[in-house]
Parts: sequence; C-alpha cells; structure tokens
Amino acid sequence: MVECIQTSLEDDKALDVVTIDLVGKTSIADRMIVASGGSARLVNAMTEHIVEKLKSFGVLPKTEGRAQSDWVLIDAGDIIIHLFRPEVRAFYNIEKIWALSPDTDRQGTPSVQTA
Repeated sequence: MVECIQTSLEDDKALDVVTIDLVGKTSIADRMIVASGGSARLVNAMTEHIVEKLKSFGVLPKTEGRAQSDWVLIDAGDIIIHLFRPEVRAFYNIEKIWALSPDTDRQGTPSVQTA
C-alpha cells in the first residue's frame, strides 16, 4: 500500500514526499507519509485519489480536515498520511517531531540525563 500511495502522490505532482518509519516509535501506525500540494484544491484532489486507491485494497480510510484542505489527515490503519499546503507544513514541521530519537530534544541536541 505504501508504494501505491507514493505513486498516487507522484502522479498528482505532490511536493517533498517523505515516508517515516514509525515501527518502535508508536503503536498508532507503522508508516507515516507526509506530502505537500501547491494549493488547497490540489491537497483535496490528492486526498480523493488516495482514498479511492485505498478502497481498492479493501481499506476504508478515515479523513480529517477536508473542508478547508490546508491540512488533511488520512488514517489508513497501519499508514497515516498527512497532506499539507507548504506554508502549513512548514509551520507544524511534523516530520521533525516524528524523526526525533529518544536521545535528542526538540532542537536535535543530545538530552542530558542526570543520575
């Protein structure tokens, strides 16, 4: 399914597609895919295309945020997809949040632990 979603995003000319491995970081999903669309209309179109493709796999995804399409979340069970307009994506910087390792703080500096 990940490859199908990535292909759909590529076909729709999504920008800066990133796939994050969540295994061992959380139990909510195994993968997170983050991408940008140049306009709210494009984000909405990308959402529709992904939902259609997921249904062909027998997955009935849940979506949030489609009314305004600045940021859409598609919950496909083991895969979570975030689609943003570029300025909204830059504001939330969701990739950085999930890319943190337990040994680093939010600025990427090694955490100091006292005994």
